[in-house]
Amino acid sequence: MKTAQRDVLVQTLKKRFESHMHRHPTVVWADVHERLNANKLKALQDMEATGGEPDVVGSAAADGTYLFCDCAAESPSGRRSLCYDAQALHARKLHKPQNSAIEAAAAMGVTLLTEAQYRALQEVEDFDQKTSSWIWTPPDVRERGGALFCDRRYGRVFVYHNGAESYYAARGFRTSLSV
Repeated sequence: MKTAQRDVLVQTLKKRFESHMHRHPTVVWADVHERLNANKLKALQDMEATGGEPDVVGSAAADGTYLFCDCAAESPSGRRSLCYDAQALHARKLHKPQNSAIEAAAAMGVTLLTEAQYRALQEVEDFDQKTSSWIWTPPDVRERGGALFCDRRYGRVFVYHNGAESYYAARGFRTSLSV
């Protein structure tokens, strides 16, 4: 990442951080900024470029890390219409999507949110009121051909299942990154 591009990203992250202090009331930007490195910035740039609007969603963990999550109101627009994983993508015979959520996240250097992370994110703000997001799926569900996704409707967070090979224009994925 070039210096100018890095500087623009850091300024964008800082501005978002300062504009949404309710997401991280006890966190100081200087502490987060100090933990950013080239690998983390590349992943954050990919999150930003695909419409994720990454932001810190809490204070430092016991190991001193901070958690960035996608904080776009709806599932990131640049990460929609994807099936769950490579196995599902290869299983599709017709109308294959361009990629899968798991492989796209791995290429970005991030991971899909777990159900617990998704629910915690929804405690910060209301997200995915018109869209839905794939979440990490436990192996026992995936082995049976399924995958999990979530959304927020009627003031509640719902967890659903679908065939892992399915994909929809309104379903993407949210990610997390520890820095």
